[in-house]
Amino acid sequence: MSDSLNPNFYDQNAETSTLTNPTLVLNCGSSSIKYALISEDNSIRITGLAENLGLDTARIKHTTINGDKLEISIPGGRHKLALQKILELLEQYHFIAVGHRVVHGGREYSEAVRVDEHVLDEVKRLKILAPLHNPAHALGIEAVQAIYPEIPQVVVFDTAFHQTMPPVAFRYPIPKSLYEEYKIRRYGFHGTSHAYVSERASEITQTKGPHGWLTAHLGNGCSATAVYDGKSLDTSMGLTPLEGLMMGTRSGDVDPSLHMHLKRQLDMSLEDIDAMLNKESGLLGISGLSNDLRTVEEAANEGHQDAKLAIEMFCYRVGKYLASLSCALPELTGIVFTGGIGENSVTTRTRILEVMRHFGIKVDANKNAGLFGGSEGSFHAEDSHLELWVVPTDEECRIAQETREALSLT
Repeated sequence: MSDSLNPNFYDQNAETSTLTNPTLVLNCGSSSIKYALISEDNSIRITGLAENLGLDTARIKHTTINGDKLEISIPGGRHKLALQKILELLEQYHFIAVGHRVVHGGREYSEAVRVDEHVLDEVKRLKILAPLHNPAHALGIEAVQAIYPEIPQVVVFDTAFHQTMPPVAFRYPIPKSLYEEYKIRRYGFHGTSHAYVSERASEITQTKGPHGWLTAHLGNGCSATAVYDGKSLDTSMGLTPLEGLMMGTRSGDVDPSLHMHLKRQLDMSLEDIDAMLNKESGLLGISGLSNDLRTVEEAANEGHQDAKLAIEMFCYRVGKYLASLSCALPELTGIVFTGGIGENSVTTRTRILEVMRHFGIKVDANKNAGLFGGSEGSFHAEDSHLELWVVPTDEECRIAQETREALSLT
């Protein structure tokens, strides 16, 4: 396929006028860039993904306004080159602002903020807490500045939504000086997702508010949050995204002395232990097969014992965490599932809720079976004590919304 970057060549039939005052959303990862151009009313979007950055297989997968799929090879291309080409693809749509997803905002930022020199410096400084992500976010900001210096940019932090947690939830029981001098505390992540799905659940429920939701973002990365009246009161992830639930390759909670034990017994370095807990554990570590739940489920159905155990552990730990997080809520309206697993795995939702057998939950099996592949809806029985919802997350929509609000464009 031609690698021409003339946007009119790709979108020659596009009705650019339908993309009114669009906002560009960028999510720069360590080796990828996810992007979306979203219209002012959120009804139209152009999306894409730059992946395998830095490798010979680096490429941009772009979906046009008409839904056409394009693939552009950029062998060896890194963030800067990929962003230049992404911006060229989108320049004809005259976006009015750029919103960046940033993993870590520390404790200074409790809401989305417009980018200035200080904000950019803070994004870079906080790489100490998010070494794989924050440097990539900074590259994204600087790339846009270089090409479109006049277009306002906003950073939307994963951690910001959780800044409403009280000290009883965000402090660790460690010496006070570590908190005051080094900001060692629980921050939480997946904030835009938890904010979006909890707000959406409050819109579609018939129960009068204020609402108390347990939101479960379950994918390769997993987290759960207790949200009351639109505010995060507690969450499963902590100083880093490793704390909390068992995930695709991350262990979640383990004994804090495990590092010392492995050092003494196996002479493992801290770096090796950190890599093991982040990249070799979770579903992958227990099953020995894959971090993809679909692959693990298929093996479990064929009798693979480690795969069965991996699924049982995953569901048990999610159910246990949701049960404990309910303690943070003044009242509990229901549970909201989202993320790749939460939105699509009917059996996983069922197994998790079976762990919470003391909560008076009753599942409508037929409704549950019909919720996958982007479907939104409830699946609780009429006499269930709690509401049960599947709400597909839309972090890009939330980031665009917060970007416009930060710039007073709404």
